[in-house]
This record gives sequence, structure tokens and C-alpha cells, in this order.
Amino acid sequence: MPFHLTKSLQWEVTFPPDFAILALASACDVSHPVDMKPSDANLTGKLLIAMPDMSDPRFASTVIFMCSHSDEGAMGLIINKPQPKVGFGQLLKQLEIPKSPSARDAPVFFGGPVERQRGFVLHGNDYSASTGTLNVDDTFRMTATLEVLEHMAKGEGPDLSLLALGYAGWGPGQLEFEITQNGWLSCAPTIDVVFGTPDSDKWTAALKLLGIDPLLLSSTAGHA
Repeated sequence: MPFHLTKSLQWEVTFPPDFAILALASACDVSHPVDMKPSDANLTGKLLIAMPDMSDPRFASTVIFMCSHSDEGAMGLIINKPQPKVGFGQLLKQLEIPKSPSARDAPVFFGGPVERQRGFVLHGNDYSASTGTLNVDDTFRMTATLEVLEHMAKGEGPDLSLLALGYAGWGPGQLEFEITQNGWLSCAPTIDVVFGTPDSDKWTAALKLLGIDPLLLSSTAGHA
């Protein structure tokens, strides 16, 4: 089952016209899905790793955590492209959520070019909101409601988390086609790569999970 967004529960933010995310203007085009049989490999809970010759600049050197993948499409969050002008405190202020002195900071990422003002929190399995939490697998969960931000602002909520604005989305067969065109590699994630590795090192760290030296990487698709 794909993850369907519940708009009434989601949180959104707005930014001034010069906000950096606007440079990443257009969303993924899923209006013309590829007519092909989806891959037998379900990528839910996996990492997508962009190949070095990725033609779309929005996804160059990206690592994407896949929240949902089925024959109806796919949805994931980019986890290594931090928002240069947005912090956790700024988000809370705009959403009028008071921040406790005990609140832990959380990084804010460009999650993808689709619905770029809509927010998501990727986190571990130690937290679940009353509504709106997707259990991706036994290790990772994703929540897209204000409740998780309110808990985090109080110093509660998940121990490990990252916030994403926007998401990456694919129509039926589109991601499978991109993989056959050597656009992506995939592998199982680790908590350390997702939450504990510096953003600038995540692409290399994800490749190393596959035993691949980035310097020797050629344009050959594959998955673990």
C-alpha cells in the first residue's frame, strides 16, 4: 500500500520569495507514468543512492530514504540536502509552536521537489503520534502531523529525527524505469547513515554500505 498524505493533519510552512528552496522550482513529473511491470524488489525502507551521472540536478549526489513503494508509485525523503536558511526554531516560530529550553535541535532538509512547503519528520521506532505515523519498517517511522513537532518542541518526541520539506514522488513504474536506466542504486539503511553521518558524507557512506568505492563507481545499476 502506498502512503497517502492526510492533508488535514499535515503542517505547512511559507517562506519569503527569495527563499533558497524556490531555486529548486519544478516538481517531479509523474503525469506520464512508464508502462512497464514494476520491479519485484520493494524499496520501502531502503536508501536510493543517485548515480554519479544523474541528469536531474535536483537529485545529484542525493540519498533518499524510501517511505513507500508499490505498483501504484513511490515516495521518499532526501536526507542529505540541508535547507541553508531554515532551522528547527524558525519552523516552530512560523507554526506558532512554543519551544522549550529542553527541546533538542533537529536538522531541516530539502525532502524533494513535490509539495515543497509540506513537512515530514523521519524518525526511529521509539515514537508514534496518535495519528499520522507511518511504520515504514521495524526501525524507521515517518510522521507528517503537527503533533510530532509539538512533542519535539517540548523536548519529547523521538530520540533521533530529521525534518524534511517536500518529498520525492514517482508514478507507477517510473522509479523502476529510472533504475533500469542506471539512475539509482539501492541498499538497506543503517541508523548511523540516516541520522548520525554528516550530510556531506552520507552519499559516500551509503555507497560504502554496498561495498562500493565512489572513486571506482561506474554507471551500472544494482541493488542490495
